[in-house]
Amino acid sequence: MRFACPLALMFALLAASPVLAQSPTSEAYTYRASDGRTIDADRGVIYVLENRDDPGSRQIPLAWMRLRSPADSPSAPIVYLAGGPGGSGIATLDGPRQPMFLALLEVADVIVFDQRGVGASGALPRCQAEAPFDASQPLTEVTYTAYAAQTFETCVAEWHGQGIDLSGYTTEEAADDVADLAASLGERRVNLMGISYGTHLAFSILRRHPELVDRVVLASVEGPDQTVKLPAAVDAAFERIDAAVPDLELVELMHRVHQAYAQPQPLTIHGPNGETATFYADAFSLQMMAGFIAKNPDGVSDLALFYSALDQGAGDAIAPFIYGAFLAEPMAFSGMTEATDIASGVSLERRRLLAEQAPSSLLGLAVNFPMPQLVDALPGQDLGDAFRAPVLWNGPALILSGDLDIRTPMDEQATAIAGLSGAQTILVHNGGHDLFEAHPDVPGILVEFFSGRPVTIERLDLPAPVLEQP
Repeated sequence: MRFACPLALMFALLAASPVLAQSPTSEAYTYRASDGRTIDADRGVIYVLENRDDPGSRQIPLAWMRLRSPADSPSAPIVYLAGGPGGSGIATLDGPRQPMFLALLEVADVIVFDQRGVGASGALPRCQAEAPFDASQPLTEVTYTAYAAQTFETCVAEWHGQGIDLSGYTTEEAADDVADLAASLGERRVNLMGISYGTHLAFSILRRHPELVDRVVLASVEGPDQTVKLPAAVDAAFERIDAAVPDLELVELMHRVHQAYAQPQPLTIHGPNGETATFYADAFSLQMMAGFIAKNPDGVSDLALFYSALDQGAGDAIAPFIYGAFLAEPMAFSGMTEATDIASGVSLERRRLLAEQAPSSLLGLAVNFPMPQLVDALPGQDLGDAFRAPVLWNGPALILSGDLDIRTPMDEQATAIAGLSGAQTILVHNGGHDLFEAHPDVPGILVEFFSGRPVTIERLDLPAPVLEQP
């Protein structure tokens, strides 16, 4: 049978229970894909120490699923590394990347799992501020960072009071989780497939457990010292967006609006009964929203409309979106995401470059908020420069990069993969951040790569973004 949600029953009970068993559990089940086909599968849980440096640390669950390949001689299983940090690999299985996973069954089993502190793998209790951001003060980077820092400090105290050891939520611990998972499944070798933060995790696996990995696919790469992206690299991605769309001139438009909002400006929201409320915001909130709206090229038109309205003095038309994103609800933290990013940290050289580039750049330090703003919020959490050093690995690697990706800019990706001597790259022209579902040829290319057959293609082309009229 197939449950309505892969996290149902065993996983839901596990996530809700404070009592942890001491041995792995697993069961066979039948997975039903959205196209109606049924697939033999297994799912289960292993238990790992929350902090491997503390022998007395509590055990936490690591939930996994394995789709079985029908191939007579499948290659090493493919372990999917979700993005985030904080994305659920198990939930991804039922999302838009499902056709890719199903295609890969032609050559290997596919293993998905929830990283520690996520979903069925002992998700940490969500913590939120006592109240929303105070709308009586202007919304700026300084005020919003102060609000975030106070909220996070309160949340850290709450998590510690619940017996949670935040020092265990790092990319190195997550890398060791993958090695433990492989061992528990009896696998001496695995293939890795990651996107965004999943590639950041893959680098740590390659450094700590190089003997475990056969082949690796990395999409939208985030290197060991790239938790916070360089503003100049983000600018370069926006310049490519401008070049891809005739007469867009988005960069000039955004700079013009940011200049107009160099100081907090009034924005008014209107209620259903004619009531109004005015708050003040500068460019920081606009910069943060831009980083999400244009994550993929299909958001470029929306971003252009967003900024055009502001440029034409129609800020009140945009005010509900800003209010909803920053002032309507109390700020919330997941714990795992923030602790993991803080542990990955920012090198001193990158901090210097951030300070140098941010003031004149398009999005400044907004694109990765609350990093680097909270980078020092957990003293002792930083994994150090050895973690952030380049990774050297000579196994087969396939890299997919989108030239319009502003979340993990292509310029940064080239630096990240410099130590992968066996890497071959595929440029997804007009591609954004979510590359696994961006082009119909991607699943077939991955099948070729993981089968060990040569991949000769070097470029995939997507249509350029199309501007919609308001």
